[in-house]
Amino acid sequence: MTAARRCEKITPFIVMDVLEEIQRMESQGIDVVHMEIGEPDFNVPECVNRVSVEALCQNETSYTASLGDIRLREAICAYHKRTYGTDINPAHILVTSGTSPAMLLLFSALIDPGDEVIISDPHYACYANFVHYVQGVPVTVEVFEEDGFVYTPEAIREKITPKTKAIFINSPSNPTGNVIPEQRMKEIVAVAEEYGLYIISDEIYHGLTYEGKDHSIFEFTDRAFVLNGFSKLFAMTGLRLGYLIAPPTFIRPLQVLQQNFFICANSVIQLAGAAALTDADKETEMMRNTYNERRKFVLGRLKDMGLGITVEPTGAFYVFANAKHISSDSYNLAFDILKKAHIGVAPGIDFGNNGEGYLRFSYCNSMENLKTGMDRMEGYLRDYS
Repeated sequence: MTAARRCEKITPFIVMDVLEEIQRMESQGIDVVHMEIGEPDFNVPECVNRVSVEALCQNETSYTASLGDIRLREAICAYHKRTYGTDINPAHILVTSGTSPAMLLLFSALIDPGDEVIISDPHYACYANFVHYVQGVPVTVEVFEEDGFVYTPEAIREKITPKTKAIFINSPSNPTGNVIPEQRMKEIVAVAEEYGLYIISDEIYHGLTYEGKDHSIFEFTDRAFVLNGFSKLFAMTGLRLGYLIAPPTFIRPLQVLQQNFFICANSVIQLAGAAALTDADKETEMMRNTYNERRKFVLGRLKDMGLGITVEPTGAFYVFANAKHISSDSYNLAFDILKKAHIGVAPGIDFGNNGEGYLRFSYCNSMENLKTGMDRMEGYLRDYS
């Protein structure tokens, strides 16, 4: 007996392999500085704790509507109006147990076997696997360091075929931390409209932009899907809450899939999410300011070490640094750094072939630990050379 063929194209999430090796080392008493994984090191906002406890005490523990608790969906609409000036209908929102289930439901509803989705290279490691899983075809468009790892409309056009269904964007981006400028977003929308394509916008890192402002795709088009959640901005990773905003014609198919596969998201955490959207501004501002201090520190140190950063990232909590002058094998380089310097980093190859030769550094750690990590990295490079 073997696993189903649909599993054959699903590649490992290498950063999790790095994390698991770190956990093995830590179990042996080895001190490792975590810069490999994008998990906020802050506690959830106070209102999330408070409302979670209140909801439990008030027995808010029954199934919610499959689309999600209307109180959360209305809070999402209010948040979008306040943040982007856009009008979202709560009936067009599907609340899920994290953004990954939202992505799975989205591609299940959108993609027929053989349909193509354009994604950037490098990209978040799991995007292509979601497309493969529903028998779609991820079509990669290389994006480059000197362009801030941002699509050009011309490069997108070259990859469009009669099978193309959607263009996938992620801004601020994982793994690069770069932000798509407003004008470029408009140009990408123009390409999508020219060919009758949907845009899928992963906005999970919105709220973590340090220069300028976030722009939701709904500011420019309604022929789009928006993915978002509470793990990054609100540090609610383990609470598993996300949402999808979709065109009206897709809502009923998405709802039916949700009913069958997941029923609904956690009732208590949905109410906590509504509180986060309305009452956590002070705490998220503190987190954002702290991340920005760390960003500037890590950027400065990595540049001083000679790692390549042509366009400084201004969002998320990652630096995607060019290490091609050290090694063209980012996988073995990342594990060598872990073994010798006791720093966890993510190899660029995890994020696509065009990520090879890069290392992703996450600054989701205390300044003290980041200083230790950068000192160790500097020592590693000195010994390596």
